[in-house]
Amino acid sequence: MGYGFKIIVEGDYACFTRPELKVERVSYDVPTPGALEGMLKSVYWKPAIRYVIDKIIVFQEIDFANIRRNEVKDKVLLSAVKNQMKQKGGDPCIYTSQSRSQRAAMVLKKVKYGIEFHFELTGLKNNREDDGENKHYNILKRRLEKGQWFRTPCLGCSEFPVKRIELVDAFDTEMISSRIKEMGDVDLGYMSYEVQFEDRGKPINGDWENPKFSDRAKTLYYRPHMIEGVIDVQKYREGLRC
Repeated sequence: MGYGFKIIVEGDYACFTRPELKVERVSYDVPTPGALEGMLKSVYWKPAIRYVIDKIIVFQEIDFANIRRNEVKDKVLLSAVKNQMKQKGGDPCIYTSQSRSQRAAMVLKKVKYGIEFHFELTGLKNNREDDGENKHYNILKRRLEKGQWFRTPCLGCSEFPVKRIELVDAFDTEMISSRIKEMGDVDLGYMSYEVQFEDRGKPINGDWENPKFSDRAKTLYYRPHMIEGVIDVQKYREGLRC
């Protein structure tokens, strides 16, 4: 295992969308490892490292709220952006008044999670001798201690930002809600583990200066148990399935 960390994350709302219910968003009861990896990449990320979630602790009672949100149903076309940059015309904008649609969502509220994770070297863009594990560890540790990030970390959806991230030495399991502990051993069923892209983060054209990545991907699933609020991700990812 590479360098490890323990953090506590809090937020007012979270939504870890079930892929089978994507039109009307419905959150899983607990975070997916892929969503937490994405959150960590907002704090610090380089092609040379990948995050691995080892354990998730659910401190607060699982509580849902039903809301309605305005979403845009279109995406900005890359071709339109390129034409605008080359002054060839085109409109890379999305007009919300024309593209807006209202969707229902069932989201989590008042969440607090303990996340134990480590990172591993990928071997990508890691040619310098000083670009090893120790360097990445120190940068990530400093950013977590100071509460720094280069984009706002979110809990599943960008509309639900992280309220607080705290680096800790150990988790206080006494802080886990009594209702969570009373649930005992909970089979969470098959959950999304992560979305794995075919290119594995490496440009398919082999050019890091002008990279072209693949859009082809598959979702990996696993079947974890939450035992008195603790999900041992490291144990259950041995049974990953496509």
